[in-house]
Amino acid sequence: MSVGIVGAGAFGTALAITLGQEHSVVLWARDAEHVAEMQADRSNRRRLPGANFPANLTVIAKLETVFACDIILFAVPMQSLGAFVAGHDLSAMTAVACCKGIDLTTGTGPTHALSGADCAAVLTGPSFAADIAAGLPTALTLACRDEIRAETLQARLSTSTLRLYRTTDVVGAELGGALKNIIAIGCGAVMGAGLGDSARAALLTRGFAEMQRVGAALGAQPETLMGLSGLGDLTLTCTSDKSRNYRLGLALGAGTEFDAGTTVEGAATARALRGVAAKHDLDLPVCATIADLVDGTIDIQGAMARLLARPLKEE
Repeated sequence: MSVGIVGAGAFGTALAITLGQEHSVVLWARDAEHVAEMQADRSNRRRLPGANFPANLTVIAKLETVFACDIILFAVPMQSLGAFVAGHDLSAMTAVACCKGIDLTTGTGPTHALSGADCAAVLTGPSFAADIAAGLPTALTLACRDEIRAETLQARLSTSTLRLYRTTDVVGAELGGALKNIIAIGCGAVMGAGLGDSARAALLTRGFAEMQRVGAALGAQPETLMGLSGLGDLTLTCTSDKSRNYRLGLALGAGTEFDAGTTVEGAATARALRGVAAKHDLDLPVCATIADLVDGTIDIQGAMARLLARPLKEE
C-alpha cells in the first residue's frame, strides 16, 4: 500500500515518519528548496527537528506522484484546504483530511472541501507531532461516513504506535477537533494572565459545554464529543504549551508578542464560529469572548469581567 501526504508541516511530517515505518510513503512539499533540503538531510529540520526519516519515506515536489497513491492525507491548514484542492480532480481519490477547523468562507469542516473525492474522511484527535514522530503511543479518531471504508482506512493507517478508533460521525469528529482549539486559546490566556488553574478548569469545562451545544445543533453524536476527537483533544491542547493555540493564548494573556507566521487554527475557527452561532441561534459566551480576545476588541481583564458578570444560572 502507498500513502501520499500533502503538506510537510510538523503534523504531515510526523504522519509520514510513523506510516513510513510500515508502508511506502510519499511526502509532498510546495517549496522545492525545502524538498531538496529534506532529501539531503533525511529529516525536516525546519518543522520537526530531530526526527529522522525512515527508508520507505520519499520526499517530492511533484503533486501528481502523491495523487497516484492509494490513500492521500491532506495535512495543509484548514483555511488553505479549499483553495488548494479546487483545481484538482478528486473523484478517484481516497482522501483523508488531517487539519482541524471551520472554513471562514463556507462555515464547514475539512471534509466539505474533499467532498468530490471517491471517499472522504478525517483523521483527528489528541496528538502532538513530536510524539507521533518519536513513536510514542498515540490514539486518534478516523471518521468516515461509509462504515466499510472506515474499517479499511482504520486497518491501513493504524501502526504499532498509532492506534485509530473509527466512527461514521464525521460532523462530531470535525467539530471536536475544531472547537477545542478555541477553548485552548482561552485557557492559555487564563494562564498567561496568571488567573490560576481553577480559572482554567472552569473555562475548559464551560467551553466544553459550548462544544456540546454546537454539536447538538449541527447533528453530532454526543458520544463523539466525549471521545478522543472531543474531550481527549480538548484536554491535551488546554494543558500543554506544545499546543500553538495554547501558546497564542499565553501571549494574549501576558500581553507579549506571538510569532505572526505560525499557523494557529483556533484563531480563524473562533471567527468562523460567529457565523455558525448566528445561523443556529446559539448562545456561546465563552467562544464569543475568545474570538473578541483574538481580534483585540477586548483584553483579558475585560474578557474575565464579561464572563463573570453573566447572570447566574443552573449548570
